[in-house]
Amino acid sequence: MPLCPCQTNLVARVKAPLAYSDCCQPYHKGVSKAETAERLMRTRYSAFVLINPEYIVKTTVPAQQALLDIKSIESWAHETPWAGLEIVQHTPKLGKRHAQVEFKAYYNEANKMDDLQAHHERSTFVKVKNKADNTERWYFLDPTVDMSVSQKQPCICGSGEKFKRCCGLYL
Repeated sequence: MPLCPCQTNLVARVKAPLAYSDCCQPYHKGVSKAETAERLMRTRYSAFVLINPEYIVKTTVPAQQALLDIKSIESWAHETPWAGLEIVQHTPKLGKRHAQVEFKAYYNEANKMDDLQAHHERSTFVKVKNKADNTERWYFLDPTVDMSVSQKQPCICGSGEKFKRCCGLYL
């Protein structure tokens, strides 16, 4: 059974790494939903490693999903030799519905397997309530997506608040 890519931590090894089937696979198959922003971050990292661009799109805030380039996501995942994930810090509560995860996703430079690089990022996540079934789900807020949203428009997460007072604080 292969180990789950999200369990890799180059700084402090996880004592008992989990198999993919017991870790991120249920999320990727839609059987489970991430309970925290950190868990969603880990499942997204695994999706990049395992070249699952559909999951990356599905876990981005719905208002941004149609604006993502799935072919570019897939290409980047194919071209990047991922080497490990380190969660630097998880800030589970930035407000009513936001959280941040600072992480380092390690990869090897193309054609140089001994040249380890790090993609260091602080990602913001938002918990969105589904009004149809009254459930909540974490989504990634992608700061690279070009959206024309004014500060006074309703927020892209559907909270009912103005964009500038909700997700606009983090994008």
